[in-house]
Amino acid sequence: MKIGCFALIEPFTTLEHQFSLIRGMGFDYADVTDSHDGASLGSEFGFAATASLDGHPSHVRKMAEDHQLTLSAVCAHANLLDPTSPATYGTTQIIKAVKLAHFLGIKQVITTEGEPHTAFGRALTHEQRLFVITEKLQEPIRWAKELDIELLLEPHGQVTDDLDATQELLDRLGEPDTVGLNLDTGNCWLGGGDPLEYTRRFADRIRHVHWKDMPGSMEGQRGKVFGCGMATIALGEGVVEVEKIARQLVAGGFDGPTTLEIAGEEAVKASADALRQWSGSD
Repeated sequence: MKIGCFALIEPFTTLEHQFSLIRGMGFDYADVTDSHDGASLGSEFGFAATASLDGHPSHVRKMAEDHQLTLSAVCAHANLLDPTSPATYGTTQIIKAVKLAHFLGIKQVITTEGEPHTAFGRALTHEQRLFVITEKLQEPIRWAKELDIELLLEPHGQVTDDLDATQELLDRLGEPDTVGLNLDTGNCWLGGGDPLEYTRRFADRIRHVHWKDMPGSMEGQRGKVFGCGMATIALGEGVVEVEKIARQLVAGGFDGPTTLEIAGEEAVKASADALRQWSGSD
């Protein structure tokens, strides 16, 4: 099991600074965490850790090489339930993320449906949600298949946090060699799912893991909140069965990349130590 780090360690700093911090903590792997079309004022003036989907890949590649990091995934978390809009991160951006991953030599792009923000999105029935997500992912899947990229779905919404609904979605999308899963332990638990059962049920489709533990104080929000960006506690300090999940993954033969989505240097280092112990990883 490879252990990497979310490239959002310190707020209001550049992507290159995030890479420097990750290397300084002793990690070999990182995700391209945040991305956007075109230009970004925050990135231009040094207070946003984001990469342009329209930029030349050599820019990101050089930063990673300078800090001796291997990039394990491009994150392309989308909003697939609200109406299509030029201002909404969706199908077009996922396709660009697939192309960027290809040119960077990265094999995985991680996406999700997200939580809707409009009355239209919130009013969708279960069947409509499945149809909309399936439709919006058709072209990204074609591009991923063409470029030999794994397009991974992460628990981060009403469909992907539900194990039965996730199975329905996988069945509709097909392409098991191209479409896989990124288990986010904290998101799955927060959305009302069982991440340990997820590990057992989808053992043959999980190809990346985002590690988060969640405090017991968030129990009341389960099934009401779909996804959170970062955990504020170290692995093993919360109520998610992260040790059992890690051991189950290893027992099932998982040896792919994983990413710590945890805020604070101490919590990140403690989590890495715990995960290495549980998984037997270097």
